Amino acid sequence: MQNSFVTDAINLKSYNLSESDKIVVMYSKEKGLIRGVAKGVKKTKSKLGARMDLLVANTLMLHKGRNLNTICQAEVVNSFYKTRQDMDKICYSMYVTEVVNNFGIEEDPCSEKVYNLLYNTLDTISSANSKVEILIAVIKFQLKMMIESGFSIEFDKCLCCHNNIDDETMYFVPSLGGVICAHCAGHIHHNKKQMPYKLRNFFKQMAINDFKDFGEYEQKANEKVCMVTFEVLKEYIMLKSPKKFNSTNILQEIPAG
Repeated sequence: MQNSFVTDAINLKSYNLSESDKIVVMYSKEKGLIRGVAKGVKKTKSKLGARMDLLVANTLMLHKGRNLNTICQAEVVNSFYKTRQDMDKICYSMYVTEVVNNFGIEEDPCSEKVYNLLYNTLDTISSANSKVEILIAVIKFQLKMMIESGFSIEFDKCLCCHNNIDDETMYFVPSLGGVICAHCAGHIHHNKKQMPYKLRNFFKQMAINDFKDFGEYEQKANEKVCMVTFEVLKEYIMLKSPKKFNSTNILQEIPAG
């Protein structure tokens, strides 16, 4: 069985390979991005069946092939079933998986951290009781995923004059990867967004807080603040992404409130 391996993995996307087979792209706990052929999965009596649906976490046994692995067995770890009953949850979960697909790599040295981050995000979205709770989970994911990908955002010092920015208005410049002070903003012609210090503090706290944390910042956050934060981070992530996004078009169609 040297040509086989077992890993936990979350289904990110899939492609049709033939009338009965499809290729599933997954992010695994041990090997980062992996691709596997699910043979006969589109047949009614397939032993893999719904386990190969998107947004499902499985423990898998795969057989190594020359070009593609073959999925031999799959045991569901979490189907995030509550997500499938809510369009907001589906759309934001698809966005999260696309971020991982775009930034994830094969044989990723950070694979366990990224896998756990993705799993915890999807699990938190699934059990969320409101749009705000969904957005807070996604915001935490966005910030933490950028840290893991080497694109952490500078929130404390002006990226132009390098002075600390305290209780004052600042500007976030996606192309620079952080904030600049009001004085330097007058000399910068890049796309910049005004950011009150209280919003900056919200960003910083969300980057630190665990998904299970529900402290002062989470309790005070409203949908407007969360949407502003999400959109700022979405733009930044799109700027840094090595691949084009598709799910962002779907997100534009989600009604507010």
